[in-house]
Formats: sequence, structure tokens, C-alpha cells
Amino acid sequence: MNTLEINKYKDPKSSGAIEISGSKTVLEALLQENVDTVFGYPGGAIMPIYDALYDYSEKIKHILVRHEQGAIHAAQGFARVSGKTGVVFATSGPGATNLVTGLADAMIDSNPVVCITGQVYASLLGTDAFQETDVINITTPVTKWNYQVTDAKEIPEAIAKAFYIANTGRPGPVLIDITKNAQLQLFDYSGYKKCTHIRSYRPEPEIRIAYIEKAAELINNAKKPFVLFGQGVILGKAEEEFKSFIEKANLPAAATVMGLSALPTHHKLHVGMLGMHGNYAPNVMTNECDVLIAVGMRFDDRVTGRLDKYAKQAKVIHLDIDPAEIDKNVKTTVPVWGDCKKTLPLLTALLVENDHSDWVAKFRELEKEEIKEVIHNELNPTTDAITMGEVIKVLNELTKGEAIITTDVGQHQMVACRYVRYNHSKSSVTSGGLGTMGFGLPAAIGAWYGAPEKTVVAIIGDGGFQMTLQELGTIMQFGAKVKILILNNEFLGMVRQWQQLFHDRRYSFVNITSPDFVAVAKGYYIDGEKISERKDLKSALEKMLSHDGAYLLEVMVGKENNVFPMVAQGSSVSEIRLK
Repeated sequence: MNTLEINKYKDPKSSGAIEISGSKTVLEALLQENVDTVFGYPGGAIMPIYDALYDYSEKIKHILVRHEQGAIHAAQGFARVSGKTGVVFATSGPGATNLVTGLADAMIDSNPVVCITGQVYASLLGTDAFQETDVINITTPVTKWNYQVTDAKEIPEAIAKAFYIANTGRPGPVLIDITKNAQLQLFDYSGYKKCTHIRSYRPEPEIRIAYIEKAAELINNAKKPFVLFGQGVILGKAEEEFKSFIEKANLPAAATVMGLSALPTHHKLHVGMLGMHGNYAPNVMTNECDVLIAVGMRFDDRVTGRLDKYAKQAKVIHLDIDPAEIDKNVKTTVPVWGDCKKTLPLLTALLVENDHSDWVAKFRELEKEEIKEVIHNELNPTTDAITMGEVIKVLNELTKGEAIITTDVGQHQMVACRYVRYNHSKSSVTSGGLGTMGFGLPAAIGAWYGAPEKTVVAIIGDGGFQMTLQELGTIMQFGAKVKILILNNEFLGMVRQWQQLFHDRRYSFVNITSPDFVAVAKGYYIDGEKISERKDLKSALEKMLSHDGAYLLEVMVGKENNVFPMVAQGSSVSEIRLK
């Protein structure tokens, strides 16, 4: 019974309530939240919802994944590129526990995802019934909010709260666990009301104008200001406000891994990427600036390096919607709480137009040093082996910065983050805080459903690909036109690099043998090709991008190439190594 049918059967003389099942209420709620795509996997405890979904299939597209972890990573990719909420269905027990890695990933990377899991009958809770797990206690540390429904009457309000909490303030994952009796239960349903307020939940802190004024004064008097920006700019839909902010006072700006694509790569004030494998200039200059302005980022350890040697000379301004991030890792001189879409214009209005061209030029000087020592050799190698960087260079030439790029986790991820060019926001999808191998392929599937008009390229290592390659079955069945680019160095590359540099080249269990990936893809009716010679690289990438449908290209790259620059663990960002 769809929404129109429900309205049709309402008695105008009555309160408007009609009797429907809890399962149908779930789907009615999703329609009211404008959900059109769900990633999931059925099972016994969620079967009533899937039975109801049979009648809603024209309005809600369900993508049957091959593993529940694939479902939540796909929902993350969908959310990241579409700006909507990703939705996941899973059954109880192992179905629900298979979501935990993705929930943790979504939690630390602030991805809005609503997971709806089935649960055993309420009468069986706590009896160790078949496929029963205490999913609420298991997922409490890795969700923004979770709730167990045992009565169908609770479903509309619970789902409304779930979407509100997932999407407001600092976004995050929410899980609603619904017992089977509640799914089957009939009750008088009088409609769905979206949630707009929850007592004791304040998604946005109060903006304090006095702090905005203090921040503006510091920036206006700064000789060497430096801006760090993260995913908060994207989540706040504040890309234009951010650009106006840095342009008014000519402020150099560097991105975190999660902030990539918030500012076009070619922007004149974009000075690179921060972090352990970030660019040389922004890392060094962090310890040279006099005012450090952080916008929508959380001072992760991979950005700060050794905290007792991080930006000690600078006054720190921190703009963030989550008050818990202020002073958590780096002591703030001026905290600016609030949504940066609202706080940035207030701050920009108080800035004086300034010329920091000499300061910006110092970043460019250090950039030339990195180009000479690292980038030129990576993008234009003279060795026989193909480098990951040159693959990205050719990909940039062909996509012209218009593609959505998802990555897995490892050396290929850092190379992609360093060298991929982005023209548009929401174009970079990677696992930042948790660093989840296996993320890249299912995230690409979700990204394609979030933006099917775009070219979506999943850049993946040979190790991470084997963690979720079963999702090729999802591509096969539903036709997602994902381009899969495997950079194969026959190693768990990032671990190998650390073993080489810090463990005397004792390569302990990092050699990885892989199947014939092209043959595996063809087993799923996906075309593909494997290359190992430079002369074939451009034509192979052109073929991949022009192919009408999913395509897998495996590129054999240098086995022991390392990713530089690098800030070694326990080192200061100013001790970044070029080689």
C-alpha cells in the first residue's frame, strides 16, 4: 500500500488514522524523508519489512549488496556525493554486526547514515535466540544515536528522530533496531511528522559575536595567517562562503584529506594537503604562521604530528559546529562555535582586504622544492616501472577534474589524495579517520547512485580490493557504471613502507598474492584489462573511461615505491621528510 493509497482509504469523518503494519510504516516514513535508494541485505528478522518493500519497489530502489559492510559503505558514498542521507537495511545478529565497521567509519568521518535493522521478537530478547545480538550496546560507541523499537506505535517517531539526528549539527550514523513483532504489528497510523526539535539535543551551538570579533581582529593584524580546512566546509554547504573568506584577506589555505574538493585544486590560494603524506609547504608553514585558522576540521593526529611541537608560535582560531572538538587536541586562542555557513560570512564581513602575497609566495617556494625532490620524479619517472603518481597524472588529463574519485586505504589512497585534481565539491570519497580497507569499491557503487550523471572512478590497491570484491556482484546485477582502477604493487604497500623505513626492511607478511583480477571481473560479466607497460597506460585509461558500463583496469606498478613526503610518527610537522 503506497502513500496515495493510504490517503485514499482515510475516512474524512475520522481522525484520519488507518490500520497498517509497522513494516509499512517504516517505508511510509522513508518516503516522507524523500528516500529513494536503500542499500541492504534481507534476512529472517527483517523479512516483514522486505515483504512490505515488495509493494513500494516503484518508489524506493533497493540495491542488494553482497555483504552488509558493503551496504553501509555504499550508503556512505551515496551520502557523501549527494548530500542526502544514506539508508541501510540489515537483519539481526550477524547482519547487524556486519555493519559495525561501517558505522565506526561513518561516525568518525561524520557521514549521515540511517541503518534499520531487524531484531528477534521482543519476547525472545535476552534469551540468546537464533540470530539475536545486543545490537544497541554493540553499536552505542559507533553511532550518534541508536534506539530499539518493540512496539509499532514507536516507529514513526523513532525514524523521524533518526533522520533529524543523522542530518543536523555534526552529521553521523544512527541505527534503529526493530523487533519482528513490531514489524508485523497492526496499529492505527495517522501520518508521519518530521522531527524538527528534540529536547536536550542542540545540534548547533550558539554563535558568539564577541568571539567572531576577536577572530577578525587576530586575522586583520596577522602577518602570516594560514587556513586549514576540513570536511566541515562541505557538510555545511559553505564552499562559496569559504572561498569568499580566504579571498577577501588573501589567506593561503590547505586541505585535510576529508576536506579535499571543498576548494577547487587549481584555486590560487590552495596550497596543498596537510598531514602525514601531505604537501611539504603546508606542513612546514604550520610551524611558521602567526595565526592558524582551522575551519571544520578536528586536528587529527595525522595532521598535527607531535602535538607538543605543533604550531606553538601561533594564535589558533578554531571554527567548528561540534564544541567537543574545541581544545580537544590543540589549545584554541579564539573558539568560533557554530555552522561555518553562518559563522564564515559574519567573520568575512569584519575582515579588511589584505595582501599577503609575500607570505603566499613562501608556500610556492617550498612547493617548488617538493616538485623538484618528489613530484617531478613521481609524475614523470625514468624507471621502467609505472608509478602510482603517473597513473593519476594521466587520469587527471583525461577526466579534467570532473570525475568523482573514491579510494580504498593505503599507498594508492595517499597518492590519489596528493595528485587527483578536483573542480567540484563532493568529488572526493575516502575513508579518513578509520582508514577502512575495503571501503573503495562499495563506496563507489553508492557514489554512482548518488550522482549517476558523473564518472565515478574507484582507485583501489590489490590488498583492499580483496576485502570487498564480492560487491562486483552488486555491480553485475544492478548495472552501476563504476570504473575500477586497481594499482597493484603486490604488497600491502603502506605497511611495507613502514617496515622498510622503521623496521629494517623486515617484510613480515606484507607480500600478498592476488587472483587474476580481470578474470574475476569477467566472471561477473564486467569487462577489464591488465597492463604493466607505460606505453599502454593512456590508451588503457581512455578505454576504461569511455566504456559504457562498469570496467576494471589493473595497472601493475613499482613494487617498492614509497609515498613521500612523510611525517614520521612521533615527529613534528616541520620535520617532514622529502625522501
